[in-house]
This record gives sequence, C-alpha cells and structure tokens, in this order.
Amino acid sequence: MHTYGVRDVEKLLRLPRGTIRSLIASGFVTPARGPRGAWRFSFQDLIVLRTAQALADANVPQRRITKSMRDLRRHLPETMPLSGLSIAAEGDRVVVRDGSSRWQAESGQYLLGFDGNPADGSLSVIERDSDVEPANSAQEYFAEGAALEATNSEAALQAYERAIAIDPAFVDAHINLGRLFHDAARFADAERIYREAIRVCGNDAVLLFNLGVLLEDLDRGAEAIAAYEAALRSDPDLADGHYNLSLLYEKRAKPKEAIRHMARYRMLIGKSSR
Repeated sequence: MHTYGVRDVEKLLRLPRGTIRSLIASGFVTPARGPRGAWRFSFQDLIVLRTAQALADANVPQRRITKSMRDLRRHLPETMPLSGLSIAAEGDRVVVRDGSSRWQAESGQYLLGFDGNPADGSLSVIERDSDVEPANSAQEYFAEGAALEATNSEAALQAYERAIAIDPAFVDAHINLGRLFHDAARFADAERIYREAIRVCGNDAVLLFNLGVLLEDLDRGAEAIAAYEAALRSDPDLADGHYNLSLLYEKRAKPKEAIRHMARYRMLIGKSSR
C-alpha cells in the first residue's frame, strides 16, 4: 500500500505542518513511522485529515467530528475509487458521495436521492440509468488525480486538467497540475499553468511559492525572488518561502536580507514543532 510523507500531505491537502501535528495529537489519525521515525500516512489518513479540518472549519462540534472520523475510516476503501469521493457535513451528519452513491459516515448506510415536494404528495426516488455514466464534478476529478499521482502521473495530469476545465478557479488543481509538470521536467507547461492560475485565482501563496521554486530551478533567480516575495505578501507565515529567500539572498551577497528571512523561518518552524 502506498504511503505519503509529511511534505506529500502538505502539498496534496494544503495543510500547514502545525495543523497536521494538531490533528494527529487530537487522535484523528495514527500514522505509521518510517525507517527514520518519519510519519507515513495512508490514503485513509489523508481523507480523514482533510475531512476533519474541513468539519472543524465548519464549526462542527469536536465530539461529533471525532465520532464521525472514527466511523468514516472503517468504511473507506484502501484506494481511491475512480469516481472519487466527496465528503461534506449535512446538518449534524457526515455524508460521503462515492460516484453515484451517497452514504452516511457513521453508519455506512446508503442514502437514496429524492425529487419532488412531500407537502403536495409529489415525491419519487431518483434512479440513474445504468447505461449513463455519471458526470464527475471538479472535486471528484481532483480526488482522482491525487490518488493516481503515485502510480500513473499522466492519468493524474488528465484528471487535474478535467477539474480545471469544469472549474477554472480550482486553485488546488492548478497547484497539483503545475507541480506534476515541474516534476516531469515539463518546465514551460508548469510555468504556463502557474501564471494562468495566478491570473484566474489571484495571488495564492502556494501558487506563487511553486512558481518561485520553478524559476529558481531554471536559474532565473531575480524572478524567483519576486515570486517568493509576492508569496510572503499573501502569507507572511509561509516558512519555506522565507527559507528559500534567505538562500537566494545569501547567494547574491545580501546578508541583511538573508539573515532576516532565516530568522523568520526558524521562528515559524519553532512554533510549529511545539
């Protein structure tokens, strides 16, 4: 079974390391330990982490989240179904959509879709034509891409492109697509994706940071510095942005800026490890 490191979780879920530590400390997930003691997360861990944080952001009570996450984990498959999973809070329930089916996390009970108005007696069960392929949402294509990255990067690229075609402002899909192009040394494609995403989605800190990393790898240091500085204007607590800027300024014999950013980096890392 494929596992994911902390940096993988940060990239895939866009969760700060401090948030990941907090969710582990709260008992939502119990990641395995790698050969050097590093955390290794399963697919189910990723789903639980993302869902727990989303429910907390939606002000669902902690006790309800804990119970729902425990029950959700029991029903999750070991790998992502091709149709993807969509998980949301509906009232005080956690409901999972798996392809064309919906089920309750706490019971595993499948839920039927209804159409009509019970008040005037018009109520019918919605049935899908088995010959009709259900249309995937942008979120489902994104989930499919995330699951395919480790085994089929080309299929993952296609899934992210489909997600963006449906929702051009889906910033996470842009981020993952650009990163995959970068990893595949398709630098022009990666830069195109990042710049188009910034135009459509605005100055997202992770987009700008990833663009900076790409530009740095292309030995375009001045442009990389500008991208990192823009990322930090969007998120002053982006620790890796301060670290990369420190090294770039050091190379350019600007010790004052290098020291300032390294000091900020160390302060942020110290906070997240407490």
